[in-house]
Amino acid sequence: MDGIFWTRTEKKQWMIGLFCGCATLYSCRTVMPLVAVPMAKEMGWDKTESGSVLSAFFWGYTMTQFLGGYLSDRVGGDVVLPIAACCWSLVTFWTPQLTYLFEDKYLTLRLIIFSRVLLGVFQGFHYPGFSSLISRKIPEHERSLTYSIVCSGSHLGTLFCGSIGSLILESYGWQIVFYFLGLIGLIWMLCMRYLLIDRHRQKYLPVILSEKKPPPKETSTPWTSLFFKSAFWSLIIGHFCENNAFFILLSWLPTYFHENFPDAKGWVFNVVPWVVTIPSSIFGGWLADLMITKGWSVTFVRKFMNTITMLGTAFFLVVISYTTSYEGALVCMALAVACCGFHNSGILVNPQDIAPKHAGSVFGIMNMAGAIPGFIGVYMAGHILEVTKSWSAVFNQTAAVSVFGWIVYTIFGTGKQII
Repeated sequence: MDGIFWTRTEKKQWMIGLFCGCATLYSCRTVMPLVAVPMAKEMGWDKTESGSVLSAFFWGYTMTQFLGGYLSDRVGGDVVLPIAACCWSLVTFWTPQLTYLFEDKYLTLRLIIFSRVLLGVFQGFHYPGFSSLISRKIPEHERSLTYSIVCSGSHLGTLFCGSIGSLILESYGWQIVFYFLGLIGLIWMLCMRYLLIDRHRQKYLPVILSEKKPPPKETSTPWTSLFFKSAFWSLIIGHFCENNAFFILLSWLPTYFHENFPDAKGWVFNVVPWVVTIPSSIFGGWLADLMITKGWSVTFVRKFMNTITMLGTAFFLVVISYTTSYEGALVCMALAVACCGFHNSGILVNPQDIAPKHAGSVFGIMNMAGAIPGFIGVYMAGHILEVTKSWSAVFNQTAAVSVFGWIVYTIFGTGKQII
């Protein structure tokens, strides 16, 4: 069904479905950071062990980025997404049971780490899957807003997990949070599979068969040519540096507030940063599409959005290092995360600009590199905290990495097709 763009109604239906998918995906992904403190207390983990559990997800997440993009470009994101969703939902649901299998603390720790790796393996198919889908079904001048709306679901998912998950955690314990979110994931998968994907196939498959066109010739991704393009490497480095900041905030934000402001309500600091990020992400997509429509070059728009993302995040991370009040820390953290929302209309959508026919595969490579800070950055943040007891050290080095990524992408990035 390549070459057939979605109608306006279909685009809305798919945006809603994929938006809910990103929300569900991130709800299951962020449940561990949410329950890390009570779970570590019950299991007897120190900061380094907690960091290992939190970062283990990204070991698996890195493994399947390219495979997810390759399969989505070949068989379709609508095939890949529900299969992967079924798997990561079941992993989420069964995680608490692993803590009851053995009495040995270290064996249990290894099992939890393995479950986090497995969760990352299956969730690694999601973003390359819908990136490939959008690149084939949405025209260029509408992609930024569509992509930003879909990706903003990740912030809603974090918000949902932080709010509803916190209430469940306080009332029923950390185990129930896993069960609840795992079931939500399975419900989304079934709705997508039978209410949206099946109806879409039933509509277009007879049309394609009646036209009797030969299948389009599959063209392999010209990796050799791509690897010698500076724009491709600037994309990877920029995404790596932004994800370093985002994943550290995502994984350690609850712990930061628990330690520095122990009397603060968990549902407040787990909710506020993600509330402001949803409109910032959607506004960024709207602004990017508007600028392109008004005649600004795609290259300028992508770099402009990346400037807001990188420099904005770095600025507020430095400021929070000098903040002592709870209100000031909450505002700075919220604004830092909100700046991350503009990434959805900058670098994150850039693979569709530079390689529209191979967007899934290129996105997979980019996101594979972007997942590395998830285990290195998150783990190192825990190690730095264990050694220095200083949150300022973590925030300042994270800000420095963000500035480096901004410099590289600003110099070498492009919005033009290169392959």
